[in-house]
Amino acid sequence: MALWDELTGQVEAIATMRAAAADDRALSHSWLITGPPGSGRSTLAYAFAAALISREGGDPVTDAQVLARTHPDLGVLATEGVQILIDPVRRLVSTSAFSPSVGRYRVMVIEDADRMAERTSNVLLKALEEPPPRTIWILCAPSEADLLPTIRSRVRSVRLRIPSVDDVADLIERRDGVSRPDAERAAREAQSHVGMAHRLATSEEARRRRARTLQLALGVRSTSGAVLAAAELLEVAGADAKAITEERDEEERAATLRSLGVEPGGTVPPALRAQLKALEEDQKRRATRSLRDGLDRILVDLLSLYRDILLLQLGVGSEPVNLAIYGELEVAARAAEPEQTLATLDAIAAARERIAGNVAPALALEAVLVAAVRRA
Repeated sequence: MALWDELTGQVEAIATMRAAAADDRALSHSWLITGPPGSGRSTLAYAFAAALISREGGDPVTDAQVLARTHPDLGVLATEGVQILIDPVRRLVSTSAFSPSVGRYRVMVIEDADRMAERTSNVLLKALEEPPPRTIWILCAPSEADLLPTIRSRVRSVRLRIPSVDDVADLIERRDGVSRPDAERAAREAQSHVGMAHRLATSEEARRRRARTLQLALGVRSTSGAVLAAAELLEVAGADAKAITEERDEEERAATLRSLGVEPGGTVPPALRAQLKALEEDQKRRATRSLRDGLDRILVDLLSLYRDILLLQLGVGSEPVNLAIYGELEVAARAAEPEQTLATLDAIAAARERIAGNVAPALALEAVLVAAVRRA
């Protein structure tokens, strides 16, 4: 199947789910796919969904409809906000009671199930306790610990591992048509995150932003310099988030106006403004999440930087993530002691937690870069 081909480095998980899809007797009604960001949780979920819906032997039409999220027997809940709201979960639970219309099973997929609050999770719990006989639930989350124990007890878990750099490079080279050296560099610098590897391999702007992030951190020499660098990193994250969301926002707005019968540049009638306002609120939530994701990518890149520096300081011979700036890593390693580098790594980890907890991003970044000050 083509959808299985989009996965890399997950041989055991693929074998488990293909076997389950092929044998009704081995099939659980609720599944949880866990794994680190970029490991392919949602990709595996939709490949499994297509196999469950398809008749024996698979069906390219079904694969295409599942990939487009348009199959009548597929229900999807994927949030682009910070949290999954309760009403969409209620609607999904309601439609899960329908019988399959054309496929073998009705499949309900919830991406980022860890973003449900406890009250929202309890709505889902009722559906998992008494699922209809031809309905399959597939949840995706970073780890089992991110979900309520009552939900964990009602699902069969499949854990994904971090794919190797070679596995990700193979996929990027084959799928995106980039050269092997570029694919390997992108996979290594993305730390085997498939989505980020794709962006780094195909976007000069993404590569430029990442290089600037590392340059700013290595250039901090004072507290005032740390504050200025933090402000620029916040701009980098904002520009990255804007690049991801701006074009899509415009397309969505134009499509909504067309569906409401409003000509481009025309005035929206008062009776229709509530629908447009709802779209704008959704886009604001997506922008907030996109900014947070961008900030987290910056912090993950900084983790890779100081991890490389620490390994050099300790004399560990493993290949650095940031091999392209090896000379600068050596200079930075000589400018500090391992204890200082460990303190910087701790500051980065703390910043990730603070930003997730709604601390002002500028303050969190400033704390990281103050810890990264090197006088040499």
